[in-house]
Amino acid sequence: MLTPRLLESKNMSYQPEVTIVGAGMIVHDQLLPSLYQLQRLGRIGKITVCDARRRAVEGLAKAEDIVRAFPERAFRAYPDSGDLDTLQPDVSRKVIEAMPPRQIVVAAVPDQLHYSVIMTALRNNQNVCTVKPLVLRHEQALEIEREALSRGLVVGVEYHKRFDDRSLMARRKYREGWFGEFRLGTARLFEKWYYRHSNFQNWMTTENSDAFTYIGCHYVDLVHFITGLMPTSISVYGLRDRFPNGNEGFLWADARIVWNNGACLNVQNSLGYPNDGPGSNTQGMALYCASGDRGTMLRHSDQYRGLEYVDRNYSEPSPDYFQYVDLGEPGLTPVGYGYRSIEHLVRAVIRVRHSQDPAAELDAIDREGILATPANSRYNEQVIEAARKSILAGGITLTVETAHANEATR
Repeated sequence: MLTPRLLESKNMSYQPEVTIVGAGMIVHDQLLPSLYQLQRLGRIGKITVCDARRRAVEGLAKAEDIVRAFPERAFRAYPDSGDLDTLQPDVSRKVIEAMPPRQIVVAAVPDQLHYSVIMTALRNNQNVCTVKPLVLRHEQALEIEREALSRGLVVGVEYHKRFDDRSLMARRKYREGWFGEFRLGTARLFEKWYYRHSNFQNWMTTENSDAFTYIGCHYVDLVHFITGLMPTSISVYGLRDRFPNGNEGFLWADARIVWNNGACLNVQNSLGYPNDGPGSNTQGMALYCASGDRGTMLRHSDQYRGLEYVDRNYSEPSPDYFQYVDLGEPGLTPVGYGYRSIEHLVRAVIRVRHSQDPAAELDAIDREGILATPANSRYNEQVIEAARKSILAGGITLTVETAHANEATR
């Protein structure tokens, strides 16, 4: 098995080209600048961005902060002709079909469109990075896993909170026995109110997704990532609210997840944090544990990370997820666990490509459990599928079938 460091020193000839499907907020805030940095370092080749609307890719190409950070970089944009707002829904399929095999497709589209983009990529022999969640149905996750395995391809789910040093420290210490056993916990992530005025109002509607599915899945993933426990039941109560365009969505959600040791996690999510509130959102997680005859605690105070700004307003910017810093080189350099998450996935693709036994390398990545893959994180899709049924039924409790959720189907 080749380690990432050995890979870099041994052979840098494989520089996969990357096609991003989608040109929305996450592409602007994290994905494109992370990939530009990897391109700057010689890790990847050409970058293409495609979206159903030409206006989206043109706006992304002119984004002031990205242009300032990467003045020497540019991506190929599709569609490259036609009216700015005319939908061209087949553009991503055509771009993917024209790619050389074994490159990387990044799925950065609304939740309900993940499956179609991922399967198109796999059937055209492309590795995949997808924003979370992988898909909305467990059956689809299994199909993706089988398709990727049969072709020797990497599929990585971009749960970037895994690459926060706080999460990695907690995982190591919990699994070394520092905290005993998780018993009760709370987590929250409220996005700013202005999200309601963005493209969210066109897709995060009651029939497609909800605040828990879009945001709360991070914390289901983190509890398993840290503790190794598996979810067994879930209930999600959602409050229906209206977006500015009149569409209805579950914009407030309260979830209760029970784990296979009897522990319980409460997760609250919304698109409801005040626009004038400090920080880009409010978030955090606390796990209360038992170790013999003493109580223990593991708490991530993610909202305040030791940085305060006061200019026109008071703010608490996070230095950890994603920031640009000036290291005295041309442009700016992205730092943070958002960048590290993308870097790790690209390393995995290169690692498999250079392996003499790709199937064994894929199995090793699954078993290491750092990169979320369909094989090692399918419990997420089981939770989400049950959660969607629960929230639509008013918050009933449903069983999550995870008895074999972490055993690869191979």
